[in-house]
Amino acid sequence: MKIVSDKNNLNVLYEDNHIIVVNKRVGDIVQGDKTGDKPLSDVVKEYIKDKYNKPGEVFLGVVHRLDRPTTGIVAFARTTKALTRLNELFKNRETQKTYWAIVKKRPEKEHDTLVHYLKRNEKNNTSKAHNKEVPESKVASLDYKIIRQLDNYTVLEIDLHTGRHHQIRAQLSAIGSPIKGDLKYGADRSNPDGGISLHARKLVLTHPVSKEQLSITAPVPDESVWKSV
Repeated sequence: MKIVSDKNNLNVLYEDNHIIVVNKRVGDIVQGDKTGDKPLSDVVKEYIKDKYNKPGEVFLGVVHRLDRPTTGIVAFARTTKALTRLNELFKNRETQKTYWAIVKKRPEKEHDTLVHYLKRNEKNNTSKAHNKEVPESKVASLDYKIIRQLDNYTVLEIDLHTGRHHQIRAQLSAIGSPIKGDLKYGADRSNPDGGISLHARKLVLTHPVSKEQLSITAPVPDESVWKSV
């Protein structure tokens, strides 16, 4: 059963006057789109308004996004000052994002750096990973390492060097190890909740105002395959 976040069950990992970081569920959409479904940004605004009895409109800035079928860390800015500085941190790749992915086919190497050229297809909202540069492609790079072998699956830890559209999904598919449940990129069956087994596990960044180092970890989903990780 798919549970969508609301102001009462929101999984808040960190909050202060300047930023709020939440653990996104599978069904949550970070920002409004053509589906018309209530985005996570609106849910977080409702949570803040209720918790702090705020009159009027609540400010919340979207700093980065996660694909709808994925789970894990999403950070929002609570002030314009924090939004400006967080945007700079993410734009300049001054944050460290670590993902966990569950794949059916174990990669040949225990750890590797993958470099592909990703070309986005707007029509079907996918990105194809090419080994060589093709017109309108962008270079994509990540490191992965195997962190656990389960009975039927392999768990990978991934560090991104670039932030391309569907990057992890496309690059793992390109080496023959699509993410569990990711039908769009070659998985053989869907997950019961309609999501994919890709989780934004950890975010390390400098606080936009206090300048302290923050390291935030998101617990994995409450789902049988994740419980064995």
